[in-house]
Amino acid sequence: MLRKLQLIVLSLMLSTSIFAQTNENDKKNWISADLFASKIEQQQKAQIIDARSAEEFALNHVNGAVNVNLQDATYSQFVEKLNPNQPVFVYSIANGRSVALAKDLGTKGFKEVYVLDGGIGAWVGSGKPVFTTAKKGLTLAEYNKILASNKVVLVDIGSKYCGSCKKVKPILESLKKEHGEALKIVEIELEDSPQLIASLKTVTSFPYIILYKQGNISLKKSGIVELKGVLDTALAQAL
Repeated sequence: MLRKLQLIVLSLMLSTSIFAQTNENDKKNWISADLFASKIEQQQKAQIIDARSAEEFALNHVNGAVNVNLQDATYSQFVEKLNPNQPVFVYSIANGRSVALAKDLGTKGFKEVYVLDGGIGAWVGSGKPVFTTAKKGLTLAEYNKILASNKVVLVDIGSKYCGSCKKVKPILESLKKEHGEALKIVEIELEDSPQLIASLKTVTSFPYIILYKQGNISLKKSGIVELKGVLDTALAQAL
């Protein structure tokens, strides 16, 4: 188990490093969940690659995807079995690992490689079908009950495997201390509640924050850039 966690951390660190080096040219083949799905439907047998870890893939993945990443010992053999004359569709939890894999395929002669912008968070968030082992997470009815029972609700949506999502947690703890019972905080993870994330049809990537006041959305934000400042401003108006 420790070895698995070490590999996941190493993979996330590598993807973060590569993502930081991404330039505008790399982004030309990043496409939305809707276009990703549309292009897949046009293929007789789509080549879909889930570039996450085996542990993540086992919990949830795009239907029809095959799991492989740059750290796999069998990666080279896997690539040899792909058809370089057909499109390849790659995704991960965000864009880091998928971008790295797409770059590598490009160096190997694959001309048409598409990266799912926003990763599996965008896919599930837009309501696209997904394989999942989740049995019973927070339901939409339960979610709406929480919104109806609290004046101000802050919802944090992400995944336990998402590096950026982990950086949201200290911010939430800080807000709990600052606002106490005046602020209801709800944390939702892909591994537990994919159906709810899909039902909301608003998540574009992980992490994703929604702030409600009296049941109405007052703020939606993806990512962690300037998150604390944005939330402080929004909460000053909501509370």
